[in-house]
Amino acid sequence: MKLPVCVLRVQLLWLCSSVFARVHSRRVQTHSQGPLLSTILGPWDKRDTAQQYLMGIKRIRRLYCNVGIGFHLQVSPNGQVSGTHNENPYTLLEISPVSRGVVTLYGLRSGLFIAMTTRGKLYGSDHCQDECAFKEKLLANNYNTYESAAHPGMYIGISKTGKVKRGNRVTPTMSMAHFLPRT
Repeated sequence: MKLPVCVLRVQLLWLCSSVFARVHSRRVQTHSQGPLLSTILGPWDKRDTAQQYLMGIKRIRRLYCNVGIGFHLQVSPNGQVSGTHNENPYTLLEISPVSRGVVTLYGLRSGLFIAMTTRGKLYGSDHCQDECAFKEKLLANNYNTYESAAHPGMYIGISKTGKVKRGNRVTPTMSMAHFLPRT
């Protein structure tokens, strides 16, 4: 038996509205009951604290700076931070959030965190400390800048020859401070 299209649309609309009403009434009922909401909604409940939510997201990326011939930020096992044109295992970084807008950069292969001294020099640290936190800011051109959270006004930057610049010599408007997180 073939039903007209308008009848099918009405049935589909009725089915969708009844499902929505059922889900909505469940949420309203369980909202007042407290803990039952999380058991019904499961992982779809977005009311977790922001801290728990942010702590779970870790991104594995290469930070690419389009200055000179283009460089990836790398952390060598000896603690040296530099830029290299070719992708290699030392350019893989784990970007982990510490708090809203603040991240740490961890070299997966070297096992070192990128940190910045009070004079703006970048180095690899074997443990996470205050100097390892950076404020990640998304720019209008879809690049990111990384400002030291411990030393405001100091940014990560790579020169056109691939050397890292001191943080106090870099401003967020310079292209040497613009990084594109790449997979």
